[in-house]
Amino acid sequence: MGRQSPYPEELRRGAVALYRAGGGKRTYAAVAAELRITGETLRTWVRKDTGANGSAVRGGSGPESQADGLARLRAENARLLKVEKEWQLEREILRQAAAYFAREVK
Repeated sequence: MGRQSPYPEELRRGAVALYRAGGGKRTYAAVAAELRITGETLRTWVRKDTGANGSAVRGGSGPESQADGLARLRAENARLLKVEKEWQLEREILRQAAAYFAREVK
């Protein structure tokens, strides 16, 4: 039995869909950098998904490409929410620092 992955299943599915939505024009490393994971991790997820589905679905039209697009948007949304939390934390730290230095100046 292997160890449990620190990444949620939704992130995995979204990352695979995002990679496949590129239609082979983007590298594993490029997509992985957006999601802040390693290229090797993404490559492993794509291989496992390809094995589970029988073959990779690339391009095309219909419900599968819509599902890929939705998964890509969900992954992007999750990334943006994470970045927003980091930004809010930085902003709060700067606010507290400004208040501290304002008290010292008086």
